[in-house]
Amino acid sequence: MTRAFFQKSIGLLAAAAMLVASAASAAPKDLPLLFDARERIAKPDLTGLARLRFLTTVDFPPFNFIDQSGKLSGFHVDLAREICRELEIEAKCQIQAVTYPELMPALEQGQGEAIVAGIAVTPELRRRFAFSRAFMQLPARFALNRKKAEGVHRPDDLVGKPVGAVAGTTHEAMLKAFFPKLEAKAYPDREALLNALREGAVTAAFSDAMQLSFWVSGSVAAGCCALMDGAYFSERFLGEGLTIMNRTTEPALTQAIDHALLALSRSGRLEEIYLRYFPNGIY
Repeated sequence: MTRAFFQKSIGLLAAAAMLVASAASAAPKDLPLLFDARERIAKPDLTGLARLRFLTTVDFPPFNFIDQSGKLSGFHVDLAREICRELEIEAKCQIQAVTYPELMPALEQGQGEAIVAGIAVTPELRRRFAFSRAFMQLPARFALNRKKAEGVHRPDDLVGKPVGAVAGTTHEAMLKAFFPKLEAKAYPDREALLNALREGAVTAAFSDAMQLSFWVSGSVAAGCCALMDGAYFSERFLGEGLTIMNRTTEPALTQAIDHALLALSRSGRLEEIYLRYFPNGIY
């Protein structure tokens, strides 16, 4: 679900990504730690690695996009560069953009060594490819209409009030599974849901935290709404999180990427990249 879900709102996120540098911070929550502080992942010998080409796309902002100067930018791009710096192989690293349908064929045909592009991990893909540890999870959150949600601080306060979700999505299913006492109201698409939230037809909306974070701080929302405290995670509904994909025949590379991600998490550099592209926070 990871990438397909976000394709529906590329326009909004592209605009938001362009404004990241000047966006106001709203005391963002820290990036959750996905690595045990006591864990050790050995750095394998990469002297035999001729080059490390990261494959990505240009249509997944704020993760991958073309910035105002025409350069490939985004969370994934900066992360790939930091991984190469951590592994001390910067001279061997490249980042190449292809179309989304070309990603996996290019990796299989040896046109790159790794994919960093928000591909959701599935059992079928695990049979074909190797995946790094997750470096980021994309939770669900509630957004509240400020006028309608006076006194609402937690999900229990929403009992008896309409809560919107997009029909047929994992977020609708998650809302019903996690909060069965709430009155779920389905909308045909994301635009209809957010219009209903802004106009007060629903007290709250339950959806992807990243999209809601950009929307509530953007001009379209016009200050109508705010995120409720609390981020909700579920591997069943939302998947394992964002990972880096490579070939199963290169276990040393998978281990090297995991080693780098662990180091970036410990040093705080992973969180620095997160705050660069998510200045209002999604957690």
